[in-house]
Amino acid sequence: MRASDIMTRQVITIDANSTVVDAAKRMLESHISGMPVVDAQGRVVGIISEGDLLRRSEMNTSRDAGGRRQSWWLALFAGPFATQSEERAEAYTKEHSRLVRDVMTHNVVCVDDDASLEKVVSTMEGRRIKRVPVVSDHRIVGIISRANLMRVLTSVASDIPAPTTDDRSLRVKVIEAFKDQSWAPDFGENIVVKNGVVQLWGTVSSEAHREALVVAAKNVPGVRDVEDDIEVIDYRAEGSLLD
Repeated sequence: MRASDIMTRQVITIDANSTVVDAAKRMLESHISGMPVVDAQGRVVGIISEGDLLRRSEMNTSRDAGGRRQSWWLALFAGPFATQSEERAEAYTKEHSRLVRDVMTHNVVCVDDDASLEKVVSTMEGRRIKRVPVVSDHRIVGIISRANLMRVLTSVASDIPAPTTDDRSLRVKVIEAFKDQSWAPDFGENIVVKNGVVQLWGTVSSEAHREALVVAAKNVPGVRDVEDDIEVIDYRAEGSLLD
């Protein structure tokens, strides 16, 4: 599955010379929390979101609202004066300018339209972003948000095969699923399957192993449900008590 398969093609955009008020209105009217900023050729030059509009002089939420200034002795510990001065100047522009170009985030991360789903997810996760523009030949062709990924998840989940009543073969599948995982303990004798319901017994050394075994069993095609009777015993803690 590629970016082009899941992206939203009708992209709401704005140009850098538009006003901040225009950007806010467009986001409200379109029920979106952010949108790409593009030039005349359709190339992404920035992105503007609700977060960029939180601190504004119009709402009296700017950092210098009320004329407050950082005390001189706190400034001594905050870093070089030149750097502080530059940061305050940049913040002033972002909070007082009426143009999108001065408020938007400039360093925009994009993905190509043929990027894999794994690439899209790792990009969004690594950069901690809620949306990523999709480009082809440097021009925007779509956008992917977390909502797009949730739709993919529900679509894939609906394709899971119907449960089977062949408990013996289902048990074998669960055992094989565990064997495919390097972290999974030898758990074959602790698996019982009745009418498509997998019962897990035995002990593991951590809560993480218990949860992972349950998830792995639930993901086996044909499993109706999983009954978790696994006991967690931290052998390291037990050993330390005996020392």
